[in-house]
Amino acid sequence: MACSSMVKFNAAASSWIGGQHSFNQRSGSACRLPSRRVSVIRAGSYTDELVKTAKSIASPGRGILAIDESNATCGKRLASIGLDNTETNRQAYRQLLLTTPGLGEYISGAILFEETLYQSTTNGKKFVDCLRDENIVPGIKVDKGLVPLPGSNNESWCQGLDGLASRSAEYYKQGARFAKWRTVVSIPCGPSALAVKEAAWGLARYAAISQDNGLVPIVEPEILLDGDHPIERTLEVAEQVWSEVFYYLAENNVVFEGILLKPSMVTPGAEHKEKASPETIAKYTLTMLKRRVPPAVPGIMFLSGGQSEVEATLNLNAMNQSPNPWHVSFSYARALQNSVLKTWLGRPENVEAAQKALLVRAKANSLAQLGKYSAEDEGEDAKKGMFVKGYTY
Repeated sequence: MACSSMVKFNAAASSWIGGQHSFNQRSGSACRLPSRRVSVIRAGSYTDELVKTAKSIASPGRGILAIDESNATCGKRLASIGLDNTETNRQAYRQLLLTTPGLGEYISGAILFEETLYQSTTNGKKFVDCLRDENIVPGIKVDKGLVPLPGSNNESWCQGLDGLASRSAEYYKQGARFAKWRTVVSIPCGPSALAVKEAAWGLARYAAISQDNGLVPIVEPEILLDGDHPIERTLEVAEQVWSEVFYYLAENNVVFEGILLKPSMVTPGAEHKEKASPETIAKYTLTMLKRRVPPAVPGIMFLSGGQSEVEATLNLNAMNQSPNPWHVSFSYARALQNSVLKTWLGRPENVEAAQKALLVRAKANSLAQLGKYSAEDEGEDAKKGMFVKGYTY
């Protein structure tokens, strides 16, 4: 973006949020604004706890189980096996997942939807207590979803900052200790500078509010797989996005030692003519991370984004073939749950088999986090891609 247009954008954006210095020009730019406030990270009352929680989640051989689908999205999952989208069916499925014996050996955190955070098993035991018994940290999805971004190229922005502080305080009381906020960036749509800055600013405000209320924020600007672009273009956009994100995280005095990241892997667009090998994806992804992510950040918990179960695990394994500055692990939803759903089919007699299927996938990704995974014994179903063009949560 030209310097003149950048200054105009920053001035407009600053006016939009009431004159605060939220969108000041990055220091070091040739068109830097005349004055800048120096960000100083301030330790809050929860800082020690935040650091401890983040380190617990980013522990060797473990990752995150993401089951924070909205009721509508969970309904789609249930419909795929012929079940109605009722609270009873949602509770039964999540009980299957969260009461899996031995899950804590491979899973360190579980992201829950608000409904699930307050639910209990059919025997009356709170789901958060089921997780604690397995040494799994309960987490909570706090964003309110994506809506169209006016003035952009058919892009979106993530809502949910209104009332976030009070909601976060209540989630903490209920037992949540980390949070998730997902926004998206679309390469086919540009991405526009407006969309990137809106994503970065929203994530930074959410992260600061979460830390102020005792929740470790997972920072997730998902770069969608949609498109036919090459891997080099994904790298370019990823570097742009994460540069903006960390700039605004610092502006908002976010403690880097008390956050976790949930990035997309750097891959070609899902419709690109050539697929990349796990080694190539690892090379490009780690290049991006080393250029943009400070080593103070304890954990990188990748999203699967529609990759097949095996693809997501192979790519993670390739990234752990040599030491990294951070814990490089997983925060998977579909790539952990797909086989589970197909095994369960909503039948009580299949619960034990479905829980075993979950442990198989969790163990595979645990091994991948340690760089010791092999796909030799994987079935064909686990190799089927789950990308859906224009997929919404």
